[in-house]
Amino acid sequence: MSYGYQLSPTVVSYNDFDARADAEILRKAMKGFGTDEKAIINVLANRSNLQRQEIAVQFKTLYGKDLIKDLKSELSGNFEKLILAMMMPLPQFYAKELHDAMAGIGTDECVLIEVLCTMSNHEICVIKQAYEAMYGKTLEDDLRDDTSGNFKRLMVSLCCANRDESFDVNPASAIEDAKELLRAGELRFGTDESVFNSILVQRNVPQLKQIFEEYENITGNNIETAIKNEFSGDIKKGLLAIVECVKDRAGFFAEQLYKSMKGLGTDDDRLIRLVVTRCEIDMGEIKEIFRQRYNESLEDFISGDCSGHYKKCLLALIS
Repeated sequence: MSYGYQLSPTVVSYNDFDARADAEILRKAMKGFGTDEKAIINVLANRSNLQRQEIAVQFKTLYGKDLIKDLKSELSGNFEKLILAMMMPLPQFYAKELHDAMAGIGTDECVLIEVLCTMSNHEICVIKQAYEAMYGKTLEDDLRDDTSGNFKRLMVSLCCANRDESFDVNPASAIEDAKELLRAGELRFGTDESVFNSILVQRNVPQLKQIFEEYENITGNNIETAIKNEFSGDIKKGLLAIVECVKDRAGFFAEQLYKSMKGLGTDDDRLIRLVVTRCEIDMGEIKEIFRQRYNESLEDFISGDCSGHYKKCLLALIS
């Protein structure tokens, strides 16, 4: 989702890329007794996702073997999870994460929010195609079956990928929308969530910034306060995620990274997803905001929380 958004990737395409040479290095790293994890990290953490796909094709061409299967059999634990995530084409990886979030008992709403509330129309469309190809069901059907109430409506609306993606700002309609939000929330008994839904899902990012400003001018409250007062549960989290992404995308992801590691234990699935999906987009900026907010570098945070080759590979991706 560009929205005039500065890119600051920490993983970029490798200039002297030679898929065949990389495939040979990986084969050597896994052949015989023991595994050379360092060589695997060295190659895969310094190649873009598309380059990793090319390496996998070369590997099969040269050795008649599936690189993913070989990596699976050689690696274990979180390091294996991380490498396998890095090897998946991004749309498929997102589709898998969404599917896993809804499979089985209970739903991991955090994943649905993190993906659907932050993606551009095009990204959502590509993920939807991958989802249907992989699971034989549409993402929208699974969202309908797996979520309920206002949260379901928000997810289905986002899934339609109909946001205005122009940069046009219309001050008059921003004031109108701000008043609409006020009437739908603070000024009535009970909340008309459909108004919040339609405005936050459809307006473009600069327009939303303007609407939030107007809302504050009129009420003296920021939009977050209104949402916190008017909503609860997953719908509240979803709407707040959209607001935060509009105001400060990198800040939203910095906070998700922080949450994946703070407190007891690490949410490794979340940490892996965030690092793998953001390292080719805006990890540079996320790291900067992380340091400002939490007075510690993301590198130090990961080093304190993870260990072994898993830690080394994460650090290679974000540095």
